[in-house]
Amino acid sequence: MAFDLFTAAERAAFRRLRSPEKIQRFLDDLAYNKEPDGPTCRSPRMVLRDGTGHCMEGALFGAAALRMLGHEPLLLDFEAVRDDDHVLALFQMRGHWGAVAKSNYTGLRYREPVYRTLRELAMSYFEHYFNLKKEKTLRRYSRPVNLKRFDAMHWMTSEEDVWAIADYLCTIPHTPLLAPPLIRRLGRVDARLYASGLAGLAK
Repeated sequence: MAFDLFTAAERAAFRRLRSPEKIQRFLDDLAYNKEPDGPTCRSPRMVLRDGTGHCMEGALFGAAALRMLGHEPLLLDFEAVRDDDHVLALFQMRGHWGAVAKSNYTGLRYREPVYRTLRELAMSYFEHYFNLKKEKTLRRYSRPVNLKRFDAMHWMTSEEDVWAIADYLCTIPHTPLLAPPLIRRLGRVDARLYASGLAGLAK
C-alpha cells in the first residue's frame, strides 16, 4: 500500500484530515516556507515533520492527503508571465473538480468541487492571480498529472527533495487560457482585490 512507508504517527496525522476542507485548513495554518537555505521541493513527510511548505510542497502534501481519502493523487500546474507558477492538488466529487493549494495569496487556495471542467476551475483563479505590479498574470494550465507515476521514487516519504516532479510539470504541454487580443486589453487589479489578496502575505 502507498501509505505503508509512513510511520504510525504520520498516518494518524493524515487520518485527522478527513475532508478536503480540513486538508485546506491544515495548509492554511502551515508556515510558509520562504526557503532561507535555497530552493526546496520536499515530500509530504518532510512538510509534516518541518511544519512548513510553499506552493509546490503544499500541493504535494494535499495530493497525498487526498489520496488517503480515496482520491487519485493529482496535480494541476499553472503557468504565468512575470510571476511565479502555481500548483494545485485536484479532487473530484460527483463529476465536478475542486482543489486544495498552499499560497501566499489568499485567492489562490481552496476551490469547492463545483467546476465541470478544468478550464472552469482554472478561470476561477484568473482575477486572483496577479503580481506585485497589479498585473493579471495567469496564462496557461496543464493536464492533470497523476503522481502514481512517481510512486517508485517514494515521493510521499522521501527524505530527499523530489525535484523530478517539479521538473516534469515544466515539460508537459499547457493549454492557453486567453487569446492574444484579450491579453492586450487586460486591466490592472482593483486596489481592494489587491489588498485582500495580499492579506497575511509571508514576506
